[in-house]
Amino acid sequence: MGQSYGIRSRLLPASPNWYSSRCSDTNDKGILAFGAKNTIYLVDVTASSSTVVGELVGHRERVSGFSFCQHAGQSHNCASTSDDGTVKFWDTNEKVLVKEHKTHQNTITALHWSPGEKNLVVSGDEKGIVVCYQYNTGESQSFFPEPRNIFCLSCSPHIWHYVAVGYKDGMIVLIDISKKGEVVHRLRGHDDEIHALAWAPLPNEEVLYSRVDDNTGETTNGMTEGKEKGCYLASGSKDQTIRIWSTLKGKGVMTMKLPFLKRRGTGVDPAVKERLWLTVHWPKGKPTQVVSSCFGGELILWDLTKGGKQKWSLLGASSEGQNHSRIVFNMSSVCVQDNRELLLSTSMDREIKCWDLSSLDCCWTLPTLGGFVYTLTFSPVGTGCLALGVGDGMIRVWSTLSIQNKYDTKTFWQGIKSKVTALSWHPTKEGSLAFGTDDGKVGIYDAFSNKPPQVSSTYHRKTVYTLAWGPPVPPLSFGGAGDHLSYSLYSCAGEGLILQHDPWKLAGEATDIDRVIKDTNSIKHKLSPHTDLSWKPDGKVVAIGNEDGSIEVYQAPTLKLLCTIQQHHKIINVLRWHHDHSSLPELQYLLASGSSNALVYVHDLRTVIETPPESPVVMTEAYRSLAGHTAKITGLAWSPHHDGRLVTVCYDGTAQVWDVQKEEGLCNYRGHRGRLLCVQWSPVDPDLVWTGADDFTVQEWAVSKQEFTKPPKTKKTLDQKAKLKAKKKKKATGKGGAKVEESLSLIGEGNKGGASPAPGERPSDNEEEEEGSETTSISSVTGSTAVLSNLLLHSVCLNPAISFNCICHIVSIRLHPLQPLLRSVFPPEVSLKKRKPRSMLPLSTSMDHRPREDLQQDCLNLATVRHSEGLGDHIQLGLFADRDALYRMFQEEEEGHVEAGHYESAVYLRLWKGDIAGALQVATEKGELSDHLLSVAPMAGYQVWLKTVDVYVKQLCLQEQFLKAASHLLSINKVYEAIDLLKSHQLYREAIALAKARLQPDDPVLKELYTTWAAVLEKDGHLSTAAKCYLAMDSSFDAAKVIAKKNDPVSLKTAASLAKIAGESDLSYSLSLRCAKDLASSQDWLGAQQLLSTHESLLVSCPELADLLILLSLDLTLGAVSWLLGDWGAALEKLLQGVARGNEAGHFLLMSETCRLLFPQGIDSISEHKKMVDPSDEKALAAARSLEAFLCYQDLYHLWWSLSTNTAGAQRDMTNGLHSASENHINGLDGHVTDTPNGDGMGWCVSAQNGDVKMGVRVNACQVLLSEPHATCQATQRAIAEIQQRLASMVHQHSQTQETKDSPGEGQAERPTSAQGSTPTDSQEADTESLPCLIAMVSEHHKELADIPEHVKVRHPHTFLTELFPDVIVFKVLFSLFQKYPYPDVLECCLVLLYLSKSSTLVPDHLKNEAVALIRKYGTTSLRKASQRFLS
Repeated sequence: MGQSYGIRSRLLPASPNWYSSRCSDTNDKGILAFGAKNTIYLVDVTASSSTVVGELVGHRERVSGFSFCQHAGQSHNCASTSDDGTVKFWDTNEKVLVKEHKTHQNTITALHWSPGEKNLVVSGDEKGIVVCYQYNTGESQSFFPEPRNIFCLSCSPHIWHYVAVGYKDGMIVLIDISKKGEVVHRLRGHDDEIHALAWAPLPNEEVLYSRVDDNTGETTNGMTEGKEKGCYLASGSKDQTIRIWSTLKGKGVMTMKLPFLKRRGTGVDPAVKERLWLTVHWPKGKPTQVVSSCFGGELILWDLTKGGKQKWSLLGASSEGQNHSRIVFNMSSVCVQDNRELLLSTSMDREIKCWDLSSLDCCWTLPTLGGFVYTLTFSPVGTGCLALGVGDGMIRVWSTLSIQNKYDTKTFWQGIKSKVTALSWHPTKEGSLAFGTDDGKVGIYDAFSNKPPQVSSTYHRKTVYTLAWGPPVPPLSFGGAGDHLSYSLYSCAGEGLILQHDPWKLAGEATDIDRVIKDTNSIKHKLSPHTDLSWKPDGKVVAIGNEDGSIEVYQAPTLKLLCTIQQHHKIINVLRWHHDHSSLPELQYLLASGSSNALVYVHDLRTVIETPPESPVVMTEAYRSLAGHTAKITGLAWSPHHDGRLVTVCYDGTAQVWDVQKEEGLCNYRGHRGRLLCVQWSPVDPDLVWTGADDFTVQEWAVSKQEFTKPPKTKKTLDQKAKLKAKKKKKATGKGGAKVEESLSLIGEGNKGGASPAPGERPSDNEEEEEGSETTSISSVTGSTAVLSNLLLHSVCLNPAISFNCICHIVSIRLHPLQPLLRSVFPPEVSLKKRKPRSMLPLSTSMDHRPREDLQQDCLNLATVRHSEGLGDHIQLGLFADRDALYRMFQEEEEGHVEAGHYESAVYLRLWKGDIAGALQVATEKGELSDHLLSVAPMAGYQVWLKTVDVYVKQLCLQEQFLKAASHLLSINKVYEAIDLLKSHQLYREAIALAKARLQPDDPVLKELYTTWAAVLEKDGHLSTAAKCYLAMDSSFDAAKVIAKKNDPVSLKTAASLAKIAGESDLSYSLSLRCAKDLASSQDWLGAQQLLSTHESLLVSCPELADLLILLSLDLTLGAVSWLLGDWGAALEKLLQGVARGNEAGHFLLMSETCRLLFPQGIDSISEHKKMVDPSDEKALAAARSLEAFLCYQDLYHLWWSLSTNTAGAQRDMTNGLHSASENHINGLDGHVTDTPNGDGMGWCVSAQNGDVKMGVRVNACQVLLSEPHATCQATQRAIAEIQQRLASMVHQHSQTQETKDSPGEGQAERPTSAQGSTPTDSQEADTESLPCLIAMVSEHHKELADIPEHVKVRHPHTFLTELFPDVIVFKVLFSLFQKYPYPDVLECCLVLLYLSKSSTLVPDHLKNEAVALIRKYGTTSLRKASQRFLS
């Protein structure tokens, strides 16, 4: 099935199929396989070259998927899927089909041979069915995980029973096939088609978790420590994103947006619109890198461990022209012998490229073909330069002699926009290439330039068959001498005209040479349509082939007719003159001709050329006749290296080399899998021939290496030889005894008009330009139009199911004698799928095909009826009698139609009689209502119309045409029924659109639709659309809650903003707080601060920065004055006051910078100042201790942050941004802090050599922060502040109660307090009883404060832990008693030390124990709970 019948040297294969998720694959042997049309091509791949080594043939329709078995020793096994509904299994070594299965009932869209289980092959179809097939046993299981259209699937290489399935709507489902297809995870995130899925080559999820931003704010919590490590999955989608998924957690961990790249190198046709296809591939040798396609054919290598612009690299960026020019569909990789990993890519630009993943450069390019190869021609000047005219609208120029790249091609597409059906190189001007197209265009390309072609202003009306350069004929031959007049360009096309173009003035009008022929030869009658022409190499004569099979030879330049050859009896497809450098001079006068009757004739025209006759002669015998082909001849080529050696190509799929002199075959090539259309002999190698065919390939093969010498023998071949031996001059017109089926398959070779360069063939009838186009080989037989007509009529009578479209596909469109016959027998609208009658009156028609005696008797019967009454049993004569007889005939015909299942014809007969109600009744009973019948229903009455619409709606619902059914319900004003119909079939979007267009805005049906759809969307994970539904219902609260369900910072922030806009302040407050916690846990301090700034209640107020700086300047100025006056104590107090201002206002950076500027040596600087103070001055010493405490306090935080991140400066800036919204007004502060040299003084930048020692010294210096007297004072002040807050609350409640005596309960409802829910009287009694207690408690605490020394009393500082731990520190100090000596919060410092002790070994045990003791003694309940987190 995969064997080749021809040994070939090189092959340009068909283009890989488009829009398939996995239509190509590679195995460990270096074999690349890809599906092209219905064939699978095998290419041997190395780092330097590629070689097509075979094909796998067996599918009847387009190949939609392909996958190799990747297990050791089994890599020759592979599987493929096709639109024919089969999954086939192949052996690539033997190139044979092993087995197949047809489990799928729908179009198969995805396939993968499991890399984890060698016998498991998984496939999916467009209805969502997943089939798991066991290759060794032949057993299969079907699963239905989701009712969605499957676009791709991929089996896990690490957990064999895991399969990832991607759907058209963007959903990705991970199923466990060992548990009957149970859904493990639904991965939601993409919004459009999933084009590709790729598993990571390593079976764990540890590699990427080293990046903080990859975790999306979540910690791993030891997930990778268990037995099951999971595996990353990459996906590419039409929504322009690539996502990396954690299959262990069931969520995305990374999203990459495609960059917009400036198009490089070659351009593309701007008229061609292509959609994005985003495929991804995870190379085996690069576990942290993924390759993806991009918008215009670029390939991108993503480094998953990097961020920003460094995250991706462009393949082929080292030089121009390496990338694909259009979108890429499939990628696969293979490791070659030198351990290089190669990437193979297929693209819409019809090129297969090989990339070196280490250098990211393109190793080689294999061009492919996307259409019929209509024409081949070698340049007579540029040796080995082969031009290909292809049906994909492009010209390829192939340098066949290139040593470095044996597939060195250049592509031309500008100005063509149609199938290229004819090519011809200029005989002397290098690079000048003329082309003709299917739409009648003629132009000239310069192959050495990138400029658009010159196009002739004169177009042919039909396909251009042939182009030829020759000497000019009138009127161009009158232009005088000159190089530019040495050659004209001649074009022959389907309308039968040959036009002469001036290559130097293509904008001018081309001339029809028929005028010259008529004038020169005094011809008055109409000339036969021309189908081909060929100039003799010396330019003296030209041979023209005609549609009627005749060949005419004219003398240049006057085009005097020398002779007419009447040998062929069918359309002339090709003419070729023998070359003029033969060793035998007489051979240069040989003209070979091929037509649609499978015989090749060679004519010797030496006599008429050397001695032109006065009047044209007629030749009826050929010099040589070459019989063997069995179908129409499409191409000829004389060998330029031999005398009298000819190669011919034919629709029978073979190429034949002949020795013309001996009339015998030398070799027969059978390597193509379609009809051959063109042939060329190599200009440099006498043994090489090039052929092109409708199998989308060009093949190079050696004559000496072929197994066969003659074409395959058939009955027709034997008949031809018998006739030739009998020397019958008149060619046979056909086989009268041929079978009907055979004769039908052979129709269509009688006319070349409207054909392609494969003469007699219309390109538009036989070739589809999109991928997967398929053609059917059609053979031809000899025979005249009359015989074909008789065969056709006979076939139709025997088999009335044959359709008009079927016959028109076989017969050439220019078979004018058959067209009326076909159209009278076959209605054009007859469908191929249903068995339709050939006529509305088949019974009557069949009676007209009886024997002649019966037909004559009918005439007698009709004459009798016309002169008497009653028709009797002669129903067939109703067409010629009165109306009653006609109605009786209609009745019989109608019954016949119903019995045969042709209900539409029965309905039409009733309509013709005017019985509209009867026609509707028949159509209703048989389910054959149509829009046409519905349009005539009102003619039968309003009620009939209403009933018909209801029935038609039910019929449409059975046919799943719900939108059309709803539209028809609207026509009878059943709006609610139409909406309910759409809703019941889950067409919510359309139902809502209809409801909003036709119902009132407050109609409850609309709200019900939104509610139902929102619930469905929530279930499917489309939370944003669900939120829109809730917003449409004015339910903003539910919309915010739905968006917040995703629980990531972006969603929470959006939900909080939405709630705030809608006035849901409490919900907005709650969501903002949750989002801020997530941002803080991921150390996004700036984001948290910006979010909290939208809620005043979530931020501690601080004075304006300008005012704060003014006060700070005043303190420092007073301190400097005191210093100059020698008042050291006052100076220290003012400096302390300045340092404390930044701390109280929450500007940590300001406090830190103040300390650094005032005390560059840290605590040592304060020690120097203390030496100048009187030892008996307790106030000055107290101020110095407070300064030491603040220095240690800010150093403690710097130490914490330096241990938490490697970028301390950036971390400090983000943290300070959390404390102050006004930091941006401080100019230049950031730069000073980070420049502290090597930790001098109290700087916190730690050197690599002595960092740990200095950190330890700083931690020990923090002993000063653990002051128990200050802890006692601060605890007492906090208690007093709490009592004062309770007193203020009670006073406020009491005042509200007095004001609302007439409306009890209202005040309590507005502000919840401890007395909420009680009556006013109870509240007053509670206040009276508790007030003395609270006053007594205040007095007790004030006595405690009085006992504390004056230099220990502090004003309570701003607490940074209030923001860093909002869930732990819930108190807010309102105590504002101003004392002289501020001091850092002791308990806060204790918590920081405990945190440091947990994350490092720098905190000594005695400091840790002391901090624990202070928290237990003076801390609140929340503080003690918080400390347990650091002690556990």
